[in-house]
Amino acid sequence: MKRIITILIIASSVIACSTNLEEVDAFLARGIDSRMERGTNVRIFYSDSAQVKMIVNAPVLERYNEYINSKDVFPKGIMLEFLDQNRNVSSWLQAETAIREQKTKKITARGNVVFYNPNNEKLETPELIFDENTRIVYTDKLVRITQPEKGDTTYGFGFRSNQEFTVFEIRKKVQGKLNVTDFLAGFK
Repeated sequence: MKRIITILIIASSVIACSTNLEEVDAFLARGIDSRMERGTNVRIFYSDSAQVKMIVNAPVLERYNEYINSKDVFPKGIMLEFLDQNRNVSSWLQAETAIREQKTKKITARGNVVFYNPNNEKLETPELIFDENTRIVYTDKLVRITQPEKGDTTYGFGFRSNQEFTVFEIRKKVQGKLNVTDFLAGFK
């Protein structure tokens, strides 16, 4: 009896492992690229020293695992939420597409990029780069900054800010619409 059970187990193992070789060949011929992973409705938490610093939300993520420089591509849009040390959202960034390079730890957002903070101040530009190492957001492209509480809209080329979008500078050719009352108050 014991011998029959052993033979049945071995026979079922052999039968279970065998498959149609044509099916295996067809599967392998599909050219599955194991260097690329794809996810939908993705939410990624980035942390440093066990503290969440940034949350990425995207409808599609394509992760390319290359030896020299792996990267995450967000072809259908991205929403970044930057968190302060109390884990409160300090600023947001939205764009039509983005690429995050693993080697440089930079996220390049493109296409109707909007960067804003809880004070309802808003930056609009075609391209914006976030450096995860320095926590700096910057671009050399045309920018428009709207500050509703001050009644200001400023235009220029080039922009640099902390990730909270509380301290920023515009690099070149600044033009703007200022609230005259606030402007004159600065001279008193």
